[in-house]
Amino acid sequence: MSTIFTKIIDGVIPCYKVAENDDYFAFLDINPNSKGHTLVVPKKEENKLFDLTEDEYLKLMRFSYKVAKAIERAVPCERVGMTVIGLEVPHVHVHLIPLHTMADANFSKKEELSPELFKEIANEISRNFKA
Repeated sequence: MSTIFTKIIDGVIPCYKVAENDDYFAFLDINPNSKGHTLVVPKKEENKLFDLTEDEYLKLMRFSYKVAKAIERAVPCERVGMTVIGLEVPHVHVHLIPLHTMADANFSKKEELSPELFKEIANEISRNFKA
């Protein structure tokens, strides 16, 4: 059965996409810790980060790096934090979170954004993404 992330990648579930290539896909987290919180996922379903091949892992990190640089250019923040936890969805995903304080890294703190603001942020990050 497809994960929610595969359904997002396939366009079955809508998202606020910020970047994509043949193997990886990045979109805004709809339950963000802070404005610009982005998820980066491989298009290939894999449950655990270290079940990826070394090459797939390195390419995921390279793509995540490029997305993080786009977030830095698009969303004012002190830095972009990265975490890979992966317990909530059985599909590898990297969280890229614009950080203003340490509280932004706490997954119990969430920010509510309007659909218009999500679109604006996604467009700005996408505009700043350099493949």
